[in-house]
Amino acid sequence: MTAMDVVPMLKLPSTWPFVLNATIAMAGLAALDLVGAYAAKEWMLHRSASMLGLGMVSMVLLFWVYASALQFAELAVVTFGWIVLLQLGVLVLDQVKYGVHHPPRTWVVVGIMMAAQGYLVIGANG
Repeated sequence: MTAMDVVPMLKLPSTWPFVLNATIAMAGLAALDLVGAYAAKEWMLHRSASMLGLGMVSMVLLFWVYASALQFAELAVVTFGWIVLLQLGVLVLDQVKYGVHHPPRTWVVVGIMMAAQGYLVIGANG
């Protein structure tokens, strides 16, 4: 019995375009990672067992989604998009929840990274 027999991989329709599947994978990974980052910060501040549990669950789900995503998208494309979206999410979370101010140049760099991500995803489909 293999791990794939025990835990089935997530599937997206093969008829959907690569760009859509890759974007869904990246957004899902970034969302799960952002939940984990939020849970870690809240656990550090308040030592809440529920935040520790939420963080642990989100990280397990993150690797399940990551392994599943590699069935239909390239490693470099998914990883780059995931990290860019995660960094955007962390910046927004810091600003909204924790009151951290980011200078305009930070948002310019984020915009450049998002454009590079779009180019990579669309370019990878040929």
